[in-house]
Amino acid sequence: MNFKKKLLIYILFLTLFLPINVFAYSSKVILGGDNIGITVNTKEVAVVGFYKVNGKYIAKDSGFLIGDKIIKVNGTLITSIEELISEINKSIDNVLITVLRNDVEVDLKLDLVKENDSYKTGLYIKDEITGVGTLTYIDPETSIYGSLGHEIIDNKTGKLISIKDGNIFESIVTGVIKTTSTSTGEKRALFNKDNVKGTIDKNTIKGIFGKYTSDYSSKLLIDVGEIDDIKIGPAEIYTVLDNDEIKSYNINIIKINDSQDTKNILFEITDDELINKANGVIKGMSGSPIVQDNKIVGAVTHALVNDNTKGYGIFITTMLEEGEK
Repeated sequence: MNFKKKLLIYILFLTLFLPINVFAYSSKVILGGDNIGITVNTKEVAVVGFYKVNGKYIAKDSGFLIGDKIIKVNGTLITSIEELISEINKSIDNVLITVLRNDVEVDLKLDLVKENDSYKTGLYIKDEITGVGTLTYIDPETSIYGSLGHEIIDNKTGKLISIKDGNIFESIVTGVIKTTSTSTGEKRALFNKDNVKGTIDKNTIKGIFGKYTSDYSSKLLIDVGEIDDIKIGPAEIYTVLDNDEIKSYNINIIKINDSQDTKNILFEITDDELINKANGVIKGMSGSPIVQDNKIVGAVTHALVNDNTKGYGIFITTMLEEGEK
């Protein structure tokens, strides 16, 4: 065997067996904890309710259901309320509307009623969703951020929402509704949509992701904890419960599960202040970073059913990998 052939075999061996890139994400990230407002524009127009026209529920009687996604009007694809109105205004007495229901297209004929130069459809619809969450991290090398640790879902169908685009923006917590034995509490917040913090480019089961466009130079840089770094025992979550102040609250990690996609960390709240203020994990806390031994190791995702003093978290490495895809 000549030298060139031996060299080629050796190079192929290195290519096949040596890792090209051990980490697809940064070893240090900007620690989140900020309260954020979230707005996404959906790819479909959703039916969310009905109203009477001339004393009748004309849309409901035509076969529409809450949760239907309107995707076509007279065969023309539409993705917004503006496009829907434009196509309806081209009609005269009735319109053929195609909805997506349980992933199946259904055609429905709707008779139109004209009042004051505009058509009444009997449909309450939306193409935008607004909510509140917590920023988890920002990758300083790419400015990609992650938040929520879970998907934005359609409340009517329970399914992941397909989004066109969206933004995260300034949101100030004004109060907290405590969790009770029958309902999960929530953050109450004021929105300032003019103060945009970043884009929303992806909505996945592992969180929402996009480019952070605001200044983060004064924020804390923290090491990323790998799965093997996480252990049973004390940790902290970072979140906002008053005004704009990010505070750390004590938790105890009681179980680690690396076989799940998202419910990787089971924890219990041990912080008296957090229990007194919120009585457990509340809505709007999703995305709150979990820190252990001065490393970010995860993010809060869900409250445990029937015991909101316990909650689940996703591994931070899972979010980082998803965000960098």
